[in-house]
Amino acid sequence: MVRYFRVFMLAVCAVQVFLAAAFFVQAPFAVRLWPLSYTNQMAFIFIASIFAAAAVSTLWCVVTKEYAALAGIGLDYIVILVPLSVLFFQMAARTRSAPAANFAAACVVGALFGLGLFLWSRRIPARDPRPTPKFVRGAFLFFVIALLIVGGQMALKAPNVLPWNVTTEGGIIYGWMFLGAAAYFVYGLLRPGWYNAAGQLAGFLAYDLVLIVPFLQRLPTIAPDRRWSLIIYIVVIVLSGLLAIYYLFFNPATRLWRADRLSPAAT
Repeated sequence: MVRYFRVFMLAVCAVQVFLAAAFFVQAPFAVRLWPLSYTNQMAFIFIASIFAAAAVSTLWCVVTKEYAALAGIGLDYIVILVPLSVLFFQMAARTRSAPAANFAAACVVGALFGLGLFLWSRRIPARDPRPTPKFVRGAFLFFVIALLIVGGQMALKAPNVLPWNVTTEGGIIYGWMFLGAAAYFVYGLLRPGWYNAAGQLAGFLAYDLVLIVPFLQRLPTIAPDRRWSLIIYIVVIVLSGLLAIYYLFFNPATRLWRADRLSPAAT
């Protein structure tokens, strides 16, 4: 049973990586899949970063066999996809758009998958007993506050939150993506084990790596009224990326190749 589940989840990761690459380069089929026809290049890159983060977080759980950590990912799916299914069903009813209806149905399937993943994995004991380092917990608290503020504003249709042009519908979608990420980090704070935090940091690092170069390329040409928003965003992803790199690859208590990884960490 677990073997087939691992194969299935690896297939899910492969699909997410494929979609991340497709949205990043704006492959024609990916553009057609997205139900908002007026989406710009930066928005597609942002969507790619979300798929990349989801793939890497999930892959971490599957490769390390930390199935308990999949609960936070399932919660993330629920928080994002339930409101998006409502939004796109409403859009489909209003505009009679088949792409919107199809996307809404896909969101329902994804939300049900997230619910099943959450209910199944939350009962599984963690393999790695190491606690989340205190500094990482503090960083997660900061991420939660920032994501709630930004995501809440966007979900409530506040304009000019992101450093690129976003439509009202697009802002709502991206806002719920931020709120889903906030729920994921809240779960990591409520269950502060390294088995949770490692996958969260790995996913955040993937998100950062997808966005950093396009953001830096955008900096010289961005409109003055959005420059500070972009600078703040760049600072956040650089710092979060450095945090992930240090704790995943350099910190003696938590790095990937630590020989005694199943013993408690004091750091």
